[in-house]
Amino acid sequence: MKTCTFFGHKNAPQDLKIAIKEKISELIGEHGVIMFYVGNHGQFDSMVRSILKELKAVYPQIDYSVVLAYLPNKDTVIENSILPEGIELCHPKFAIDYRNRWMVERSECVITYVTRSRGGAAKYKKFAQNRGKTVYELNEIKKVNE
Repeated sequence: MKTCTFFGHKNAPQDLKIAIKEKISELIGEHGVIMFYVGNHGQFDSMVRSILKELKAVYPQIDYSVVLAYLPNKDTVIENSILPEGIELCHPKFAIDYRNRWMVERSECVITYVTRSRGGAAKYKKFAQNRGKTVYELNEIKKVNE
């Protein structure tokens, strides 16, 4: 099963939604990606989740999971959410790193939106590259299409 994950800045612009949708559709149609992992922090993750939900209706063979870094409380229900195995043993200070590494290790490719060299999105883009994953950088794709 081919799997993809996502990393992007929490303050991603809304006009990025088109590029995200096009790249996901390409991965499904041309590369056979059928599983997607996405986090639940910030605008980028929120856009990805809404696109995946929409595309699930078009491509019923795909599936996606919202991978949580923290145990949800009883008032917080997130559709299609999972917890990485072992995260309950992780100190909360390191939970997002644990979750992000878990997602990269289980994916063949990563879609990123990175505009600066610091921060979690940049860190996990580099981590994925170092692990030999195929990385699609939306910021570069967006510049080409403008």
